[in-house]
Amino acid sequence: MTILGIEGLTRDFGGLRALDKVDLALQSGEIFGLIGPNGSGKTTMLNIITGFLKPTAGHITYKGKLITGFRPHQIAKRGVARTFQLTSLFPALTVEENVISARHLDSHSGVLGSFFLTKPYHKEEVKSRQEAMDILKFVRLYEKSGMVAQNLPAAEQRILEIAIALAVKPELLLLDEPVSGMNIQETARVMELIQSIQQRGTTVVIIEHNMKVITELCSHIAVLDHGVKIAEGTPEEITNNKDVISVYLGKRRVGNVKS
Repeated sequence: MTILGIEGLTRDFGGLRALDKVDLALQSGEIFGLIGPNGSGKTTMLNIITGFLKPTAGHITYKGKLITGFRPHQIAKRGVARTFQLTSLFPALTVEENVISARHLDSHSGVLGSFFLTKPYHKEEVKSRQEAMDILKFVRLYEKSGMVAQNLPAAEQRILEIAIALAVKPELLLLDEPVSGMNIQETARVMELIQSIQQRGTTVVIIEHNMKVITELCSHIAVLDHGVKIAEGTPEEITNNKDVISVYLGKRRVGNVKS
């Protein structure tokens, strides 16, 4: 089943075409890799999918329904969540409070409920805290739930950002360079977490320059260059694609790249 369909997606910034008639179809339950050199249009695509940018042309469907032009909160409510290249935490809040902050999308008590401290509000507060702690157990940050977010090591701040995205209860999770700057052990921890997220039934899209992560996790990969999709296929097909080798990696083979 196709969970995300992209047809003719185009985005212009003045005279620059960042995406040029890109077509993609993501299948439910897969881990999908989106790769390409810096400036190839990868993050622009994520920004359009999640409503932070509007396309110049083309359309996007999510679970068979058109979401082109929807606002970020509307798309998130439908089950799409993302992380960013740079962490987007509330640095002065605790780890637990950061995760709870994402639960407002599922709130039903409203502003008046929080102001008057109604019973439904208290009930939702208890539920939100329990769900936040369950997520922190899942990502192995439970013991640090009371720590201020900015005091976490950089790698765990990235994991916390994934935890915040999981609080939206996504069916589709978009990860923008989730292991950037991590060492081998930290990368392995995040890779294991991504696999666990997929095993729970969530479809995952990864933008990443670390090709070990892409080739070991992803069943399907698309390659962008200057906004154009130049290749798509399995990890084996991508690592042996001459266009990918020459345009994206020069003379080096994809499987041998370390970043």
